[in-house]
Amino acid sequence: MLRAGGRRLLAPGLRRLGFGAAGEAGPAAAAGVRAYHERVVDHYNNPRNVGSFDKEDPNVGTGLVGAPACGDVMKLQIRVDEESGKIVDACFKTFGCGSAIASSSVATEWVKGKPMDEVLTIKNTEIAKHLSLPPVKLHCSMLAEDAIKAAVKDYEAKKAKTGQKGEDSPSEKAAEA
Repeated sequence: MLRAGGRRLLAPGLRRLGFGAAGEAGPAAAAGVRAYHERVVDHYNNPRNVGSFDKEDPNVGTGLVGAPACGDVMKLQIRVDEESGKIVDACFKTFGCGSAIASSSVATEWVKGKPMDEVLTIKNTEIAKHLSLPPVKLHCSMLAEDAIKAAVKDYEAKKAKTGQKGEDSPSEKAAEA
């Protein structure tokens, strides 16, 4: 008896949302569903540069960042050529939503082949715009920016320990600008 009453209460609401009598979706239901942009779906389904490097390698910088509010955790690593100071490779591992994975994937693509001071200019707004992230997912692109900065900082700290640091590090130059 209760079950039959529940169907009567549920059915009118489903019809209003565009579902038919049997529960199939109609055009109104499809219009109310928000979908990810095709770039997010592409980077989620085919993430670039997934993996990790040896964090003890002196030419590798590791950035580990997280957002406690949503549970996303991002590890982004860069491998730097000592002679040129350019990032020759990058990889990531991300635990989180599709937008966080896509933001990580884009970040690794964008940092490859660039000098350290240039990657520090990559902003979360650029990543968010590229992926067409909705406002509720902007924290994912912020994590990617923070992970890049943390990886550069970790690399510079390793170089400072070994005494191979130049006069001004890229992060110090960026802070002055």
